[in-house]
Amino acid sequence: MPDSSTPRFLQGVFAFDGKGLDSPLPLSPELRYSVPPGATTQPVYFRGGNSAPEMITVVLVRDGAPMRYFPIAASGACHVPLRVVEDLLGDTVLEIHVAAPEGCSGTVVVDLGLVEV
Repeated sequence: MPDSSTPRFLQGVFAFDGKGLDSPLPLSPELRYSVPPGATTQPVYFRGGNSAPEMITVVLVRDGAPMRYFPIAASGACHVPLRVVEDLLGDTVLEIHVAAPEGCSGTVVVDLGLVEV
């Protein structure tokens, strides 16, 4: 195992069309990360912004199952330091999805910080 850490980021600005708060959808292939074999990764923070007139939820998905939900208020933003984190082992796949009310469209700003060791 290496003796240093490498920052990794899933970030960008993405348009979305809501299909329901209970129907999260992937935002972009850019927001997918696989932990390299033999490495360990921890999520350390999430920042997000929402341009839509309704609340949305950004969902951090781990191997196809929701891991964390980040609700963002209408035309709002949030910053969540993830002080209690778990190790994500090699071959774990993370993706960022968004859930929004049906018919709700907007733009979401996503910045997820990870540390890979």
